[in-house]
Amino acid sequence: MSVELLSPAGNLEKLRLALEYGADAAYLGFSPFSLRTNAGNFTDADLDEVSALKERTGKKLYCTVNMLFDQNRLALLEDQLPKMKAWPFDGFIISDMGIVSLLRKHLGEDVELHLSTQASCTNSESARFYRQAGFKRIILGREATLDDIKAIKDKNPDLEVEVFVHGAMCMAYSGRCLLSAHLAGRSGNHGDCSHSCRWNYRIALEEKEREGIYYPIEEYEDYTTILSSKDLCMIDHLDELIEAGVSSLKIEGRMKSSYYVAVVTRAYRKALDKDPHWKDYREDLIDVSHREYSTGFFFGSGPIDPTKGSMITKKDYQQRTLFCGFIREQKADNLYRLELKNSIRTEHILEIIAPDLPNFALDDFILFDEEMKKIPQGDHNKPCYLRTDVALSDGYIIRRSLEVKPETPRKTMGFDGKSS
Repeated sequence: MSVELLSPAGNLEKLRLALEYGADAAYLGFSPFSLRTNAGNFTDADLDEVSALKERTGKKLYCTVNMLFDQNRLALLEDQLPKMKAWPFDGFIISDMGIVSLLRKHLGEDVELHLSTQASCTNSESARFYRQAGFKRIILGREATLDDIKAIKDKNPDLEVEVFVHGAMCMAYSGRCLLSAHLAGRSGNHGDCSHSCRWNYRIALEEKEREGIYYPIEEYEDYTTILSSKDLCMIDHLDELIEAGVSSLKIEGRMKSSYYVAVVTRAYRKALDKDPHWKDYREDLIDVSHREYSTGFFFGSGPIDPTKGSMITKKDYQQRTLFCGFIREQKADNLYRLELKNSIRTEHILEIIAPDLPNFALDDFILFDEEMKKIPQGDHNKPCYLRTDVALSDGYIIRRSLEVKPETPRKTMGFDGKSS
């Protein structure tokens, strides 16, 4: 069975990188409807480029229309749907059953429907209901276990099953959270989550018979991040997911950086293809910004062990490298224009990332400004050119180590949270 690798595309650049670095398909959306209002998203101005990319690659594109609609946004959707017909979408991801008739009215009765994880489908009877309603694919809630997936697929063999395999998780049930709306006036169900669950809180317990006596819950400096979930990482368990009947492996991250989309997609592509060096590519999952990794609910929760340090989630993102930018077009022999996102200096040892090559170091190079004068440092949003004898290509990624001594072998962090 051919299994799809599905990557996030928060904007046009991320879409290009997702497909170039190994995704079979990408999911994208329009600002008012896609549950990621701050992702950059797509506009009608992107139609020609997206259509050309689709034609050139032959890969699939899915449109996210997965918010829960109020009356005002429903009117906006009806205005937008006729325009969506021109886009080369292979399917539409929705969670609000009320818009099914609208999609069919404006896009045709045969429009391909995918049920969003927001609908919290985690059992075979719910899956059967949606299949009978005309859905081709179910994106299961993150609460579904491997056993749940097997049961759902066994009882609905003609239904495609998609699951998230990597990225952020929400502390609320399949993202149905009111915390952000209550504390910040920004609704997660309308794509404007303020990530209130990631904030530091001061929490205390008061026992009924001991009124006025408080027992604080503290993790860091008198505060706790007890509501902040770990990140999901299933790269070591893809075979188990496939054996359970999963058709599509989905990476979360339309709000993440272009660098994140590229290297995470590449790591899962190599693992899925059983590349002999896939574990080397897997190390990039530690290098990108992330929270502690876990396998989520796939293997069940099991009994709580209070002695395990992994019960506490570290409050900050972790990363070992800094994304510096991209190699752009070659201007002359051995001379390349750079698009920098962070500064680089001539004494830095850079690391170059390409779609189908192992990462390699670049330590012998010269930097120039737009007047071709040598400079010691290139900065974000300033013209910069790099000369080197190493062959480079447009789209290659530049990063550098954040560790004090990059020449020292780095400790490999196990994906169960343990060092090895």
